[in-house]
Amino acid sequence: MTMVASIAAQVDGKRVLCKISSSVLQKKFNASKESPMQSVRNNRASIEAAARQLIEQKAYEDDGSISIRIEHL
Repeated sequence: MTMVASIAAQVDGKRVLCKISSSVLQKKFNASKESPMQSVRNNRASIEAAARQLIEQKAYEDDGSISIRIEHL
């Protein structure tokens, strides 16, 4: 089972979930397994920039969310 952290973005008045797996957080930001959201808070600017770029590219998943992968950061 993959653990995922999510942040929300507003796009054209709609809420879009931007997801990043705990394994990406661990690899990229050395996040702890117990507290992945602390890593999201500490690296919010980088994660938001990646999400913004993916939204601009319209790289939506089938469910309308955005998945941030390590190559996006």
